[in-house]
Formats: sequence, C-alpha cells, structure tokens
Amino acid sequence: MIKRILVGLGGTPYTSVAIERAVQLAKQYDAEITGVTVVNFERLRKVGLVPQGILHAAREAARERVRVTRESIEEAISKFESACAAEGIKYRVNREEREDPFGLMISLARYHDLMIFGLRSIFEYDIAFEDPQDTLARLIGAGVRPIIAVSDKFRPIQKVMIAYNGSMESAKTMKRFVQLRLWPDAALKIVTFHSNEEKSRQLLSDAAEYCRAHGYHTEHGSNPGSPKDFILPMATQWQADMIVLGNSAVSLMLKRLIGETSLHIIRNADRPLFLSQ
Repeated sequence: MIKRILVGLGGTPYTSVAIERAVQLAKQYDAEITGVTVVNFERLRKVGLVPQGILHAAREAARERVRVTRESIEEAISKFESACAAEGIKYRVNREEREDPFGLMISLARYHDLMIFGLRSIFEYDIAFEDPQDTLARLIGAGVRPIIAVSDKFRPIQKVMIAYNGSMESAKTMKRFVQLRLWPDAALKIVTFHSNEEKSRQLLSDAAEYCRAHGYHTEHGSNPGSPKDFILPMATQWQADMIVLGNSAVSLMLKRLIGETSLHIIRNADRPLFLSQ
C-alpha cells in the first residue's frame, strides 16, 4: 500500500517527469507527497584557487551559480505545488541546505513508501563525492528503496521488463514490484541470462507462475549472454516502458553495494527503472 511518496525536486530535466509520476501514483493510491530539495549554497559560493587577475570574474560566476540554482529550485517547487493542488493531493515541501544530502535522503526514506528521483541526477548540481551519475546508485546501496528512477520523458507504463537471475535479491525486487501493483494492467516480460538452458527454463517458469498468480499477463525469454550487454537492447526491442532491476554481481565500492550490471543499467538506461535492491 502506497501512502507516502518522496520526490526529489532538483530543477533538472527529470524533475517535471518525477513530479508527474508522483502525482499520478498519489492520485491512484490516495497518497501524500513530500517534495524535497537539498542545496548546499556554501559550496556553490566557493571559489577555488585562481589567479588574482580573474578572482573577481570567478566570484561573479559563483554568484551567478547561486542565483541560477535558486531560480531553478523555486521553479521546481512551484511546479510541484501547482501539480498537487490541481489534483487535490496533500503535499509538503522540505527545503534543506546541508552538506550531507545522502544522510537526509536516508532519513526521509525511513518514513516514505516510495521514492521517485531522476535517473541521472537528483539535484541540479553535483552532490556526489565521486561521479555525479552514481548518486542514485549510492542511495540504493545505502538502503533507500524502492526507488522509481524516471527518465527525462514521461511515458505510460504498459509494458514492464523484469531482469531476473534467480538470486534472492533479484527475487525480492520482482516480488516487491508485483506486490505493490503500481501498474496492475501492465504486461510483464521476465528475462534471464543463464548459460544453462534448463536452469533458465525453470527460473522463468517459476517466476512467470508467481507473477500470474498476482494477476499479471506474463511472458518470458532468455539470453545466454551477459545481462550487462543485453538488458537494455532487449528492453528496446520489446519496447518496454520500465525495467525492474535487482542486484546480482558483487565487486568493490558501488559494485559491492548494488552490483555491476545494475550500476551499468542506471548509468545508461533511457527509460524508467524500478529499483529495490
């Protein structure tokens, strides 16, 4: 049951889609939405080591960054409030200025049923302490789940592809998506990538039977290749509107937290993802 939705209001190209998706689901489930912004203006104002001759220009550029960011955030908040008000949805806005956006998101996630963020970045500026495209992956690895990561264009969810490898984490993600019934009329396609054909058939048969027990029209397919190489092409070929993605491989740093395949898909997907590692 979805009753509280958290949506990131970052002023990015993904923000409008995140708002539209959150409003659609809140209306469907009579839920309330929390819109959150996190801006570290002190960081934006900082001027690094520059030659004295361009110090003034660097300071002006920093002030311009602050101004543009404020305008972008305020525009996102205005869109969010208008969209919620138009549909009679209860909402709140959480404005935060802090250096620890990850801590804030983890804290808020404890009391929300679903998080909706942009696929590439949650906020207008880089809040990640490494590659900004890994911000979303770090949140997932830290336990913020389930997340719908939206693409930059809104699309109705009519066909959903579930990447399934038989692991417990992969099964948990599939079950969470099915049990939430966010799009109960969507057609599902379960795909697996085992080299053992017999094992693939059994995994797909069991998974499809589970999904059908929950009332979903389900088909399936297998590919003996690498899921990292084939998930996105298969989603494109089948014209999937969303990919359900669980964890798999274990490696270092982010890969240890979320899996190499999942990290690759987050970085390269062109359609929304449902993530619940």
